Amino acid sequence: MPNLTLWGAGTSRTVRAHWAMYELGLAYTSKPIGPRTGETKTAEYTALNPRQKVPLLQDGDFCIGESAAIVAYLSRTYSTRDRALIPEKQRDYAAWLEWCFFIVAELDSTSLYVMRRHRADGLGTIYGIAPEVVARAGEYFREQLRHVEVALADGRRHLMGDQFTSADILLTTCLEWAITYEVGVCDNALPYLERIHARPAYRLGQEANIPLVPITPVLPKAPPA
Repeated sequence: MPNLTLWGAGTSRTVRAHWAMYELGLAYTSKPIGPRTGETKTAEYTALNPRQKVPLLQDGDFCIGESAAIVAYLSRTYSTRDRALIPEKQRDYAAWLEWCFFIVAELDSTSLYVMRRHRADGLGTIYGIAPEVVARAGEYFREQLRHVEVALADGRRHLMGDQFTSADILLTTCLEWAITYEVGVCDNALPYLERIHARPAYRLGQEANIPLVPITPVLPKAPPA
């Protein structure tokens, strides 16, 4: 049995790791500390993660940070025939990688996180409130989202077709973030989100992502096809 501990809760990044745990049916210990609360700067946590950021996954004596890397590690290490978050075929795996890198680079860090850093209701008090930067980042997000719009236009259920993968976890958090920021998403993203939100593991991951609440994970039944 794996000895898994997940540090972090309360953000669109930390929820990715919690959600992946439930999709894979993994039991784990949750340490629901939050960012910018001082909890990531303790000596205990800094020894585990000198970057002092969440989330962080401990798998026995192995530690890994960055939400997308954690989700990819869990997908590669703990996927099974019945619960797989990563494609098996080489070219499908390459396409999955492309989606993951695109979502993290173009939709998240280059667009949405730029908005968060410079919005008055985000981190603008730290990095500077810049309405024009926020507006341009929103425009860039909508331009890049065309890639998702075209992909979903062929009727596929998930980014990789019928198989739900961790790329869908990354995309969903970005789409939800964009809706919260009133950036707007493509029309065919809405039924896609409805399908995703119906997954038991999604709902359990959201509950587990509540900060400062001790979590006793309840494993979901096998996910829908």
